[in-house]
Amino acid sequence: MFSFSFKNRIAFNYIVSTALLISIVFLLIFQIVKYSVYNHINADIAVEVEKHLKEISLDSQETYLLQVDQWRAREHNTVDVNPVFVQFYDSNNQLIDKSPNLKNLNLNLFSIEKDNQYIDTQLNKKPIRQIQVPVFQEKEIIGHLVIAMSLDDAEMVIGNLSNILLISIPLILIVLFLIARFFAGRSIQPVRTIIETSSQITKDNLQTRIPLPQNKDELYVLSENINNLLNRIENAVDREKQFTSDASHELRTPLAVMKGTMEVLIRKPRNQQEYEEKIQFCISEVDRLNHMVDQLLLLARFENQKQNVKQESIYLNALILDNLTRFSDKIESKKLKIKADFTDDYYIQSDNYLVSIIFSNLISNAIKYSHDNGEIVLQLEKTSTEIIFTVSDNGVGISEQDLNKIFNSFYRSDVSNHPEIKGTGLGLSIVKRLCDLLNFKITVESKQNERTQFRLFFQFYNLSSS
Repeated sequence: MFSFSFKNRIAFNYIVSTALLISIVFLLIFQIVKYSVYNHINADIAVEVEKHLKEISLDSQETYLLQVDQWRAREHNTVDVNPVFVQFYDSNNQLIDKSPNLKNLNLNLFSIEKDNQYIDTQLNKKPIRQIQVPVFQEKEIIGHLVIAMSLDDAEMVIGNLSNILLISIPLILIVLFLIARFFAGRSIQPVRTIIETSSQITKDNLQTRIPLPQNKDELYVLSENINNLLNRIENAVDREKQFTSDASHELRTPLAVMKGTMEVLIRKPRNQQEYEEKIQFCISEVDRLNHMVDQLLLLARFENQKQNVKQESIYLNALILDNLTRFSDKIESKKLKIKADFTDDYYIQSDNYLVSIIFSNLISNAIKYSHDNGEIVLQLEKTSTEIIFTVSDNGVGISEQDLNKIFNSFYRSDVSNHPEIKGTGLGLSIVKRLCDLLNFKITVESKQNERTQFRLFFQFYNLSSS
């Protein structure tokens, strides 16, 4: 199937609309000229009618002409230039007299219904326009005056104009098509640049960007948006590569540790206590590995979670207490003091399951990184537009240079300072992903070996309005 290029389609659509406009304009010109020409002939005929009616003399016996020498005038004796033909008929439609330029020819006399009307007919196979005017005597028709003029010149003018317009239309359209095609080609040059540049972009070459056009028009916006899209794709691919690399490393480490432990066990016989210690260590590594896989699956599921987010009323006070109950054994084992500061009932509209995961990770981190006999403060407060949830602990803290990295996958702040604290480095990454998904704002403040504070900002939700 034949198809136009984009450049030719633009030129073709322009020419179609232009052709329609030119056709309408030329048709109007043709009709105006045609009307003017025939109107001019009608005016000339009317003048002749008025003049010849004055030359008619009436008496009781006959109708005759005055100033007979007028019939010898040039216009009535020649058919060369704008001839005027005149005939008189009596009431019985008998010819009384006619202009000499008619020679042996006669003008037609139509029925009285045609009186005072301009009629296009022929004389000796040549086009003429005539009018028949009744001649009255005391309100009685006693004859007809028939006057005609040749239409040769008028039809020649109209015919020539018609030919000129018909020839001009295709010529004008061809010229306009070439001009439109030229300018359309220049206009879509940025599109060609986009096509050429995008064809160079592959999965192994995501650094190429589309040059921005000089004019800040729609193509500039399109190029800018495509570049922004490429930036996001490149960042996503880089993150995926980094995530895959980190995940491989994190999964390989416990497997290598377990393999090494098993190899040590089978080198020589051991006592029961050594076997139990090593097996217990392997079990803890398996648990850690299992926890890491669960979190990896959670992260992968959140990538396409947007369309599945539920909107339901969540009672934050109860959700926080549920999470505290879940971690009660860890809290007791570290003898932590929990201070819950809820001065009111707080509700938000969001996905209960996902918000619970956020709370669980933040509270779990606070417990994990708190010193024994430390204190954790959970606080809910609200402003005129927001509800704020704050989790504070007085544990190991986070160094200033680590604060902007803690939400990256597998990132853990200086492990050498607290090697006894195990973790996957995925908890806060999950929190950040969920906050972005649910349109929550999260901030963190920390001083190493003093305190850490996470704050979550929710849009205010009035339960009574639901």
